[in-house]
Amino acid sequence: MKKTYGLSIISIIYVLAFLVAFFVYRQVSIDHMVLRLFIANSAATVFVFLMSTLLKNSTIYDPYWSVAPLVMVFVFLDTWTFSAVLIIVAVYVWGLRLTFNWVKTFKGLDVQDWRYDHFKQKSGKFWPIVNFFGIHYMPTAVVFLAMMPTFVLLQGAYPVTYLTLFAFIVPIGATMMQTVADQQMHRHLSTKPKHVLDSGLWSLSRHPNYLGEIMFWVGLYLMMLTVTQTWMAGLGVAAMILLFVGISIPLMENRQLKRRPDYANYQAVTPMLIPSLRPAEKHQEI
Repeated sequence: MKKTYGLSIISIIYVLAFLVAFFVYRQVSIDHMVLRLFIANSAATVFVFLMSTLLKNSTIYDPYWSVAPLVMVFVFLDTWTFSAVLIIVAVYVWGLRLTFNWVKTFKGLDVQDWRYDHFKQKSGKFWPIVNFFGIHYMPTAVVFLAMMPTFVLLQGAYPVTYLTLFAFIVPIGATMMQTVADQQMHRHLSTKPKHVLDSGLWSLSRHPNYLGEIMFWVGLYLMMLTVTQTWMAGLGVAAMILLFVGISIPLMENRQLKRRPDYANYQAVTPMLIPSLRPAEKHQEI
């Protein structure tokens, strides 16, 4: 009941956030569609931030990462082409999977993600600023920038090449990797929560779920490059990689080192992201 109640409240918040974005998008008198959408997206983020502040739980923002792109692709869409169908399919397969995975792990409005508790403790009186810019607005901006290759593809009637079809495999394969990695982790936590998971995809990379996320955004960029070389559209992908490598992964690594004594050994034999060509060695549990 607690989980159902929380999901119901969050669903209402997101419907209202969409209405806020729609109203702002229609009212802003700017001809540039991307800029108008960015302003509308920002307004929706502010609304979600206010609701998460009111309910004292920044986890409310988490599904925004995967839900907003599902709406943006149809704002970007100019004409239905085969290339447009491919990239919309890629975004929806990724977005729906990630959203449902979040729903699966959501526990209720009284439980906040440990990362946000960490930032709240560290920032002290500056928490409202960190909460808005670091937890809410920065991810919104990074995802929006990473969606620019999608915008380029959906705005032009580009022919699909064999390279486009090949590139399409990258975001789909990345989503499959995330799915498998998450399933393996869920099973592991239900049986051996105090030990490091060092089997399956987790024996090849310490963060196969993050690797899949990065590969997804790289895949969208590669799809765009097969039909038009708009190199500047890759800035968002670079920002996405920096976000994971510079913030998300170090934060997770530090937490694991504190919680699991055998994690240091796991670090020593397992690559952080990119799997090694050499066979992985089993670490010794302490």
